[in-house]
Amino acid sequence: MTKKTVMTPEDMRRTLARIAHEIIERNKVLGHLVLVGMHTRGVPLAERLAANIASYESLSIPVGALDISLYRDDLASLELKPIVQRSDIPVNIDGKSVVLVDDVLYTGRSIRAAMDALMDFGRPRDIQLAVLIDRGHRELPVRADYIGKNIPSSRDEEIQVQLEETDGVDEVTIIYAPAPKEAP
Repeated sequence: MTKKTVMTPEDMRRTLARIAHEIIERNKVLGHLVLVGMHTRGVPLAERLAANIASYESLSIPVGALDISLYRDDLASLELKPIVQRSDIPVNIDGKSVVLVDDVLYTGRSIRAAMDALMDFGRPRDIQLAVLIDRGHRELPVRADYIGKNIPSSRDEEIQVQLEETDGVDEVTIIYAPAPKEAP
């Protein structure tokens, strides 16, 4: 198994600053903006983006947390029962611009589940998607509006995002674990 660092703490800081500026540029009326992080690592990323926006615009943006466990399309096939975390959307999202925030965009299935879960909280004006890493391999027609870094990857690779808030370190790595060789 090999591991390669593709984002350092400074890379992540700069990337989140850039994404925050892109969100500000696209959303002219920031008073109608809500950031919603997907558990687990999307939540601290959303909080960091909101802090960046507040420092640039002197405006506090509400941040929510969304659990998608019960909206997954593979729920019945999971061997283990999902650990359900608390969803907390602090404001009414009707008519608001909601930016869903996640760490890695892969097949698009988690984002579909997140949109389903979000609709249980109201009817936003629009939903935008911000991801730290886009690794490709879509199975559903989902694209991010804000992308920190595109990392084309193989299905044999794992993109691992670690955050200070959840893991004690800020880092993005690619882990390659070659398939086991078959015996002759």
